[in-house]
Amino acid sequence: MPTFTAPVKDMQFILHDVLKASEQDVPGYDELDRDFTSAILEEAGKLAGDVFAPLNAVGDQEGVRLENGVVYTPKGFKEAFDQFREGGWTGLDCDPEYGGQGLPYLLSTATGEIFSASNMAFMMYPGLTHGAYSAIHAHGSDEQKQTFLPKMVTCEWTGTMNLTEPHCGTDLGLMRTKAEPQDDGSYKITGQKIFISAGDHDMSDNVIHLVLAKIPGGPDGIKGVSLFIVPKFIVNDDNTPGARNSLSVGKIEEKMGIHGNATCVMNYDGATGYLLGEAHKGMRAMFTMMNEARLGVGMQGLSQATVAYENALAYAKDRLQGRAVTGTENPDGPADPLIVHPDIRRSLMDQKSFVEGARAFGLWGAELIDRAHRSKDAEAEGLVSLMTPVLKGFLTDQGFDMTVLAQQIYGGHGYIEEWGMSQFTRDARITMIYEGANGVQALDLVGRKLASGGGKPAMAFFEEIKSFIKANSDDEELKTQFMDPLKQASKQLQEAAMFFMAQGMKNPNEALAGSYDFMHLFGHVCLGYMWARMAVAAKAALAAGAEDKDFYETKLVTGRYYMARRLPACAMHVARITSGADPVMALDAANF
Repeated sequence: MPTFTAPVKDMQFILHDVLKASEQDVPGYDELDRDFTSAILEEAGKLAGDVFAPLNAVGDQEGVRLENGVVYTPKGFKEAFDQFREGGWTGLDCDPEYGGQGLPYLLSTATGEIFSASNMAFMMYPGLTHGAYSAIHAHGSDEQKQTFLPKMVTCEWTGTMNLTEPHCGTDLGLMRTKAEPQDDGSYKITGQKIFISAGDHDMSDNVIHLVLAKIPGGPDGIKGVSLFIVPKFIVNDDNTPGARNSLSVGKIEEKMGIHGNATCVMNYDGATGYLLGEAHKGMRAMFTMMNEARLGVGMQGLSQATVAYENALAYAKDRLQGRAVTGTENPDGPADPLIVHPDIRRSLMDQKSFVEGARAFGLWGAELIDRAHRSKDAEAEGLVSLMTPVLKGFLTDQGFDMTVLAQQIYGGHGYIEEWGMSQFTRDARITMIYEGANGVQALDLVGRKLASGGGKPAMAFFEEIKSFIKANSDDEELKTQFMDPLKQASKQLQEAAMFFMAQGMKNPNEALAGSYDFMHLFGHVCLGYMWARMAVAAKAALAAGAEDKDFYETKLVTGRYYMARRLPACAMHVARITSGADPVMALDAANF
């Protein structure tokens, strides 16, 4: 069975050596000193490793079940959820007014990776709740906040988002779920929603569904969509769960992975709902939830790569296969360990350089969210909006690929369920699909985000990289190994953006045909930037006489690998982009 140990040391390096969190002028960051963050991450690691990780295979093998209208979670999940709640983890970054601890989102993102790496399906229950909490917190009335948020912060009540219907996923303007207004100000919600993660279960006293629906007589299409709070149990005046609402679970979806999470078909038969935010402005409220969820899903992709790499590395060091081509390295054994072979090293270095670079990228994204929300920093808001599809799309595509590489190191054992590696691959696969499929993320990046605000966020990103390179080019080693490759990659990203501007206005297909490559090109540049920042931090630590010399030197070696072996993918992506739409669109549909 796979094991998991939280990457606390690496997270501490990113938080304090790279981001210098406690020195930032973001409200609440002055609390984030090394001792404080270490204590929280260590405790999260213990809970994840000792409690959640052993249940990962249980959830995968046992799954959830629907019996007589009740959804039952796998053995051990309910007790683990109680421990999670009792530790206060559910409200780590939530508003203290409603019982939260009010800590920065940065710290919640770090602990989120730890928990998700140990048991992704389990963590989807509180994860969806946090998203629903955020939407109600941002758009709810005072009464709605007082009614729902305290219990959602503690996860006594959990939450969901209900968007997709059998006939519409991405194109939500086609939805048929209706919301009939009632004399008392409530609405009767009727329709069917599918793919509802954590849609129902036995671990909380109530489930608060956020449901997109159309009020009759409203505008056509997406402009006529509203968002409603639809509780499983109607809330009594004393804030206790009351009568069962007119909603039910139609079935549990049978899925490729995340078997421990209850992915439900939800039927609403005149269920009582309450308008959240303005009528016909449901997508505005829902996207409060979606944007947070997309960063969270990006970190899920990273988390599965993290745990898969950890186990593949252990296997590569332990498994004896063949002899090193340069001479025996394990003379007392019948063969050398897998890790002596160059192609195994290549695979492990691909994984290691992605995982550590992606972790820095995700935590930087969380810092930008804190700057936007806590400091009301408009530039940070623009930058994180630009980065959201990259964080979601690139980290999940690459995260899935890394689980495949980890599985491959096991050879045939990687394909056998007994060894547990296939679960990481199967669980990671959904991250590329839900909360907006990655092709849609790429379209959003190129079609909307790149030009938003007159292109200011994109220009701010390029300027940040330019200034960083200029400030760190005096060191010849850093310049040659990190700054020059980053500079070239940044220029390639700008070249692709200019191609879209020049050609996309004449023919939108010229831009959209290259959008997926652009998302990956952007992602590689971001990870290159993170590795350059980590190299600067590592060299500074070494110059200051850091005790753990091996750790910082390993950072430099890993960073050099990324710049030399992974970042050159930028050239491939820009070549594809500038080939235009013709190779993509030339074939008639009938000839596929």
